[in-house]
Amino acid sequence: MRVVAINSSPQKNKGNTALILNPFLEGIKDEGAEVELIFSRDLNINPCQGEFACMVKTPGHCIQKDDMNWLDPKISQADVVVLASPVYCDGVNGSMKNIMDRTLPQILPFFEVHNNHLRHPLREGVKPGKIVLVSNCGLWEMDNFQPLLTHMDAYCKNSHDEFAGALLRPHGPALMNMLEHGMPVDDVLEAAREAGRQIVRNGEISEETLQIVSRELLPREMYMQILNQYFTHEIEKWKK
Repeated sequence: MRVVAINSSPQKNKGNTALILNPFLEGIKDEGAEVELIFSRDLNINPCQGEFACMVKTPGHCIQKDDMNWLDPKISQADVVVLASPVYCDGVNGSMKNIMDRTLPQILPFFEVHNNHLRHPLREGVKPGKIVLVSNCGLWEMDNFQPLLTHMDAYCKNSHDEFAGALLRPHGPALMNMLEHGMPVDDVLEAAREAGRQIVRNGEISEETLQIVSRELLPREMYMQILNQYFTHEIEKWKK
């Protein structure tokens, strides 16, 4: 199994998104799969220009010359693509959205009816696979992921991929702090690792495992007070 993981957090391996992504990828490796981790911050990927040259003028190839020229073929041939992004304004962040938009060369310009919807068929040689979402949100409630989940589900339908699961970490900043203070949250990381093993062994992730990844870490009022105190301190520090 070939797995391509894209981490779009600007903090790369030091961010809250990586806290869940990295053990998930370790679990995938435990089962013998090949994993390539790519950080969008290291890439030069321009926004889609919307001129459809990849559909008619240069079929299957974007006319822009940037890092998407080598990344798109990796995505199109992977068995599993892991999209890891913090929640920005209720969706993926900008660099991840650019990557998703720039996978347009994988489809043909024509339409067909698929599951009672008009869809673009895939180009010859593009392999349908599985997509797993890993996401971290600074807000406390799980429903803050809902717009992102709706978007990801729609993206998978249009790309003819299977949406194989979402590892979601609400009130994500609390996890790093609790780990640093030796608090009992190792079960969250182990669940992320087990999710990686399951996606290779079973092709899916159990709901029980995903619920552990997303479990409540501390009460909402306490979380709010801690973050409010932190930002008050930071504001005062920069006034000096």
